[in-house]
Amino acid sequence: MCYSDIVPLYGAERLDKERFFPYRDGWLELSNGDGGRTSVTIYGYGEGYRVANDVTAVDATGSRYELTPQNQFAIEDGKLRFASGHVLDLAKGDQVRYMEYPVLTGLFQWAMATATHAWEDGVRAGILPGGISVAIYFNLAALFLAFAWLATVWSVARTSRRRPWDAALVALSPLAVVHAFTNFDTLATAFGAGAILAWSRRRWGFAGVLLGVGAALKLYPLFLLGPLFVLCLRAGKLRAWTGSAVAAIGTVVALNLPLALRYPDGWYEFIRLNQERGMDPDSLYNVVRVFTEWQGFDGPLAPGQTPTMLNTVSAVLFLLCCAAIAAVTLSAPVRPRLAQVAFLVVAAFLLTNKVWSPQFSLWLVPLAVLAIGHWRLLFGWMAVDAMVWVPRMYFYLGVDNKGLPEEWFLGAVVLRDLAVIGLCALIVYEIYRPSTDPMRAGGEDDPAGGVLDRARDVVTLRLGRSGAERTPVGAGTGSGPGAPG
Repeated sequence: MCYSDIVPLYGAERLDKERFFPYRDGWLELSNGDGGRTSVTIYGYGEGYRVANDVTAVDATGSRYELTPQNQFAIEDGKLRFASGHVLDLAKGDQVRYMEYPVLTGLFQWAMATATHAWEDGVRAGILPGGISVAIYFNLAALFLAFAWLATVWSVARTSRRRPWDAALVALSPLAVVHAFTNFDTLATAFGAGAILAWSRRRWGFAGVLLGVGAALKLYPLFLLGPLFVLCLRAGKLRAWTGSAVAAIGTVVALNLPLALRYPDGWYEFIRLNQERGMDPDSLYNVVRVFTEWQGFDGPLAPGQTPTMLNTVSAVLFLLCCAAIAAVTLSAPVRPRLAQVAFLVVAAFLLTNKVWSPQFSLWLVPLAVLAIGHWRLLFGWMAVDAMVWVPRMYFYLGVDNKGLPEEWFLGAVVLRDLAVIGLCALIVYEIYRPSTDPMRAGGEDDPAGGVLDRARDVVTLRLGRSGAERTPVGAGTGSGPGAPG
């Protein structure tokens, strides 16, 4: 019943090929003339490609043609342009594919594959114990992913100065048990949590660098610049934010530019696929579609067709949520804590996005632990989210294989989303009622705040909060060391 993207990606993205380099090399998906499709690895050579082995396919007219490793060709606008000058129209749906991940995640997979091939050389030499190739690859990747989650735990413990025991929730999270090795997201959480730790130590330039590295792994760490901007605006600390933002953007550009210039098509694959991707099974849009028979904002889509309206609606909804969060941040009686605002922004992205892959929930774990001081609520949410894995696996089995219908899986998705919305509501309540925030007990203001910690307000927004508390910084009450729940 266990599932991991790491295992199928090893073969699907050609990482099992020793000479394969992602973003330069890829694979062709071609019509084979029998109603099916064939896939062949291609290697980049100068301005063109060569196939790894002989392949027979059909062109746009239905005529058969052969590609051999001796043929060098370019691929432009649905055409194969051979070095000999011959031009061939590809059949409808034929396309070239590349690594579908951001650059550092793709390079991490390539590094693990390279280490796997080196390990296999050691096996053949009688130095190392053997195993099937994909198992060696998974074990090596899992080792580094586990270290990344440990780094996340360490950063949370160091950030939460007076409540370091809260990091135990990150270490023991049911979500980590289920999804730490589903994909490569623990790498991004390590850099995201590390950036918050660096910011809390007033090293805002280094925090920006860590955010940039995290964004080159998965995009979400870059979202933290939004909460930092609004909080720095309120506290008059925009100089620190500017330094962090410049460092983050500069790091993203420095890490992406070499591959973007050298292999533009391979680099762009991640963006292209995210634009063309439809509503994910885990998204609220799919929940509405299944339970109401709604056909989506764009109606039925052909393969490879971009869901333009869905992309626009999800982006607008996220921006509206961000605007509302900014209003809450500026109008609260006491400046909210960084982790509170960061959790709200990342949760808003997941709830409004067309894709919520199961491992994305890991993004929320360190933010939730730093934002919310209620162990029972946090563990309950994590357990609910982790348990979505069970109906998900039964749904993937299919009803004919004694699995569950999609409605059961989507019911679990709704419970997960309601749990996240409930945490967001709790955070907003504690923002407007800071005396109920356990994290402010004992005179704390914002352990992760860095230059924001105990800073005076410069810019605020009044929204008629006559009934809200105007509690001085650190005047909270709540559970202490002996009462984490």
